[in-house]
Amino acid sequence: MSLTFNDYITQAKSLLNKEMQDVNSIILEKMQNDVALIPAIAQNIINSGGKRIRPILTLLTAKMLGYTGTNHLLIASCIEFIHTATLLHDDVVDENKERRGIETSNSIFGNQSCVLVGDYLFSKAFELMVDTGSLDILRVLSKASSIIAEGEVMQLSNINNVSLSETDYFKIIFSKTASLFSASTRVGGMLSTENEAIIQELENYGVNLGIAFQIIDDYLDYASDSQHTGKNIGVDFKEGKITLPILLTLQVCSDEDRLFFIRTFEEHNQNEQDFAECLKYLHKYDSLNKSLFQANNYLNKAVDNINALNLNNEYSTILKNLAISSLKRLG
Repeated sequence: MSLTFNDYITQAKSLLNKEMQDVNSIILEKMQNDVALIPAIAQNIINSGGKRIRPILTLLTAKMLGYTGTNHLLIASCIEFIHTATLLHDDVVDENKERRGIETSNSIFGNQSCVLVGDYLFSKAFELMVDTGSLDILRVLSKASSIIAEGEVMQLSNINNVSLSETDYFKIIFSKTASLFSASTRVGGMLSTENEAIIQELENYGVNLGIAFQIIDDYLDYASDSQHTGKNIGVDFKEGKITLPILLTLQVCSDEDRLFFIRTFEEHNQNEQDFAECLKYLHKYDSLNKSLFQANNYLNKAVDNINALNLNNEYSTILKNLAISSLKRLG
């Protein structure tokens, strides 16, 4: 039986065991605060089952290129803080009550507290950026932070917009997901080499993996088994988010079928049977398979990015396997 994405994440954590322990120590140290609510909220979301994919990407890319310093630990911790902060803000904006089957921090502690603690985690991330002493790394990660925020605003402004273009959809998912993936892999390269061609391949790997990752996430909202993925299906539909399966359907569906999406998305007039009805349309127009086809194209590009480096070590192998196995990702 072939290994899954989660299996390769486990392999990466084992390979990076010492580094992951050090990153966890940095995170725990930075989370300590006399204001009890700050460590309580941060600990709740960190314990919610996240895989730490983004910091792992930084550690893998740096080690793949032979980096022997310690700044990769600071950067990996910084990236996890950025991601954690965005999750806190996302849960408030999306009014999420659960994440991976665990009650979200905003449902426990309230929206106001979570927004403020998210801001606190962003500030800690910037402290870690400064600690690296690299203005270039600070520039990359601060730009990624602003792009993530832009993506969230763009997505929010296009809720229920059945006229969303494919170009704008990909701009949204690059901003909200792939930008931090690509920053994670780019800075791993920047620590290890000044060769811009190598750094660009690593950045492109992050972009391609991140875009595929979000497409698969959008797919799972309509096709997952929540018992195994921890992802409640139909959330995007209920929130009126136009993701790739819906977008591809809208591009080819009949005018009569389009009326369903105008009612359920544009007019946000939904009943309990509408999600099941939506799935029928997605299967009618083969939109789920078409979404996975696009995701697979990006994953193939990610593998090509690593192959282009002509490296053959345990770190490059895992980076390729993370891309190859992503279509079998569970959650």
